[in-house]
Amino acid sequence: MVTISDALARIISRTPFLEEGLASGIINLSALARVLRPRIEAGLVRDVGDAALVMALKRISDKLKKRRARPAEMAKYVSDITVRSHLSEYTFQNSETLLPRQIRLLQEIRGRNDRFITFSSGASETTAIVSSDLDGALSRIFKGEKLLCRYGGLSAIILRLTPQTVSAPGIYYLVLKLLAWEDINVTEVVSTFTEFVILLEDAYIDRAFSLLRSLLLPGR
Repeated sequence: MVTISDALARIISRTPFLEEGLASGIINLSALARVLRPRIEAGLVRDVGDAALVMALKRISDKLKKRRARPAEMAKYVSDITVRSHLSEYTFQNSETLLPRQIRLLQEIRGRNDRFITFSSGASETTAIVSSDLDGALSRIFKGEKLLCRYGGLSAIILRLTPQTVSAPGIYYLVLKLLAWEDINVTEVVSTFTEFVILLEDAYIDRAFSLLRSLLLPGR
């Protein structure tokens, strides 16, 4: 049997900003109960009182506050934040010839450690993020592959994390949430064991870097 708490938790989990508001304690629970009551009653097919809703919201709010990750608490997981500029993103449809071309590009820039390059492959497509001065080489080597999209004018914020991040829930969510609240659009994200790369349009990079550095590395 679905309870009032179950129904509320389902709605809240699908509304990140509402979840954050409850975790922050900035939402009037009585007002929220009145707004959500029609949806809860429709889902449960029975009448529900405001008092019962407020009590359930209070329990959910308390749970969210206990498990909420805060920027200051993340400082122990972030060792450094850097920026790489002048990047381009290419996404190709997967093919049998795509991997040999990736290898060829890597061989061509071997020893050029100042260049940024990363590949990420999905079930049907592969994305390459490269330094913009490699645009010509990439276009030449990947000629004939089906290009799905290309974006230029990009920069990356690179968060260097401690190995303990792997077992710390909510780290990536908190970073992306901070950017979302500031209306900063994220073009792409890439992660490795101890690095989290956030790709942004150049117009956002200064504001995003200042925000993350001040909140995640206070005093450094």
